[in-house]
Amino acid sequence: MRSLIFAFAACCALGCGRDADPVWLGAAGPWGQSYGQMNKRGVDLAVEEINRRGGIKGRPLRIVSRDDEGSPVLAATIATEFIDRPEIAAVVGHVTSGAMLMAARVYDRGLPAVATTVSSPDLSGISPFVFRVISSDSVNGIDLARFARRQGFRRVAVLYENTAYGRGLSEAFTRAYGAPLVSSDPIPSDGEANFEPYVAYLLSRHPDLVFVAGTEQSGRAVLREARQRSLRTTFLGGDGWTGVAGDTAAAEGVYVGAPFSPRDGRTEAQQFVRAFRERYRVDPDGNAALAYDATMLLARAIENAGTGREAIRNYLASLGPESAFAGASGPVSFLPSGDVAGKGILLTRVRAGALTPVAADGQS
Repeated sequence: MRSLIFAFAACCALGCGRDADPVWLGAAGPWGQSYGQMNKRGVDLAVEEINRRGGIKGRPLRIVSRDDEGSPVLAATIATEFIDRPEIAAVVGHVTSGAMLMAARVYDRGLPAVATTVSSPDLSGISPFVFRVISSDSVNGIDLARFARRQGFRRVAVLYENTAYGRGLSEAFTRAYGAPLVSSDPIPSDGEANFEPYVAYLLSRHPDLVFVAGTEQSGRAVLREARQRSLRTTFLGGDGWTGVAGDTAAAEGVYVGAPFSPRDGRTEAQQFVRAFRERYRVDPDGNAALAYDATMLLARAIENAGTGREAIRNYLASLGPESAFAGASGPVSFLPSGDVAGKGILLTRVRAGALTPVAADGQS
């Protein structure tokens, strides 16, 4: 009898029977980049927590993970693989704007996807099967420009990566700021590029604020060059700059419009922060929080609607203020465009390697 009981328990633990067949999600991003690694950590932590609680109605959650390298072409290839694999119910990702914009045209054939950190305005309404948990740059740019005006900056320069993300955020900021800029110039997205000419030009323009629409790699390079050449100005970055806080020598005092701060006092945020610290021994950033939320949200959708792709899409589209998913980064529900509803950015300032929320007057 003991043997039979042991065998039954082992069978349950291993997921025997049809009801314990895995639930599969696809996940894609530039895992080799630091922000991609944080996205993947967020996905992995969510999966671990879901399976520790017994999976989705007793079925373990599994991930088909692919590195899209941030390449639009590779992202489309991966999206085609995902949509052609019937066991994949939905997708977490992609992470970068260019990759997601290309992949979204594939997912439009009928596979729901929840993008994590893709904020390009061009994604809005691109497909009824595509959603995102980060606010659009059309909203973020307005918030950042309002901060610049409120602080009384008069000589504003803009640097932007010549990518879908960089162009979209810089254009939204420029429109909302309203006043003439002292300069607006594209920069390389490669952090190994030579940024000396850009900083030298800024020195000649004497800006009191430099807004940079770019990612962590170029951001660190710009800040280091600025410190080396003693460019004394205020720097402001968008959500792509959340990772610059780790460069304590160059980034101290920089303002960042972030989708999440580990110092957010909400219960959901602090539960996530504690779990992430315990698992990875570092603080999470917005990349990790948004990827965690996207994974948890899809698990909730499958729990309520099943694994049918159309049913998952309909569940996501049905979320409103009253039924919003309580995520680590804030409540998640969607507009008809697939944009997250009611979310914006949190203005933070880098203090001792951390993103510290700032008050309306800019003081942290």
